[in-house]
Amino acid sequence: MAPNLAISLAFLISLSLALQFGADAAGIAIYWGQNGNEGTLEETCATGNYEFVNLAFLPTFGNGQTPMINLAGHCDPYTNGCTGLSSDIKSCQAKGVKVILSIGGGAGSYYLTSKEDARQVATYLWNNFLGGSSTSRPLGDAVLDGIDFDIEGGTNLHWDDLARYLSAYSKQGKKVYLTAAPQCPFPDAWVGGALKTGLFDNVWVQFYNKPPCQYSSGDLSNLENAWKHWISDIPATKIFLGLPAAPAAAGSGFIPVADLTSKVLPAIKGSPKYGGVMLWSKYYDDQTNYSFLPSRAISKLNSESDTTLVVCDVCVLLHIYINISIMHKYI
Repeated sequence: MAPNLAISLAFLISLSLALQFGADAAGIAIYWGQNGNEGTLEETCATGNYEFVNLAFLPTFGNGQTPMINLAGHCDPYTNGCTGLSSDIKSCQAKGVKVILSIGGGAGSYYLTSKEDARQVATYLWNNFLGGSSTSRPLGDAVLDGIDFDIEGGTNLHWDDLARYLSAYSKQGKKVYLTAAPQCPFPDAWVGGALKTGLFDNVWVQFYNKPPCQYSSGDLSNLENAWKHWISDIPATKIFLGLPAAPAAAGSGFIPVADLTSKVLPAIKGSPKYGGVMLWSKYYDDQTNYSFLPSRAISKLNSESDTTLVVCDVCVLLHIYINISIMHKYI
């Protein structure tokens, strides 16, 4: 009986370790594309710092407009100059990085006039950036992993329709990831309705440029209260903490790394919906190496939490084993 107990204990301990360390760790999402001095897309993914890279932006679409991508100084879409990014996208994906097209942005000409308009935009995105086919794919033959809704203007109408149409394409093969970057006041003025569909995988909330819901000079209360709204009221898979990667990256809301790692992350990481940190943008991240420090802090927090859980689990298992052994001795 004792050997069997030992084998059972070993199995339980192994299972506990596998469960704790097999869980998905939090990651970092970055926006790339709006500054020609931020390095190439391939270089961005090669850092190993990012789990998601959002290509910023497709700022023109809807209402019968010809959709147009704008990647600033990286390439010229008017001469098909962005098709060369196809190899970079594939390189990123080979490293396990999800590459997502962000539509909208802070400046652009975009809005949806009807459900049919939303369907047409979804069809365009599918054929030109996702798993469909077109003779004029702006980024070449690479198949992106999904679409990010960074809607900061236009109207709040029909984004839910667009999400439904895009999500339906997942049934045709490769999953289409849907993400969004709402501003932190809850509910979001633009995509609040779309987020209620429950179709979004990741929501990276912009906790900056909005003082009523952002961190400020050691005061965590506004951010923490807003965070609780987002994790409790939005049926997304994961919620990310969206931050500027440098003080110059936003008008307000930058969090010093020391405060992020000692105050902010410990306060929000306990949520099952916590997905990690989103940063604007790769250019500013290059100036501060901000992603390097939070990524290590995230790993450290995950490691500390997981180690504690594993130690506790093993202690419980040992306690059970000892009690069973003692009982068996007297049976």
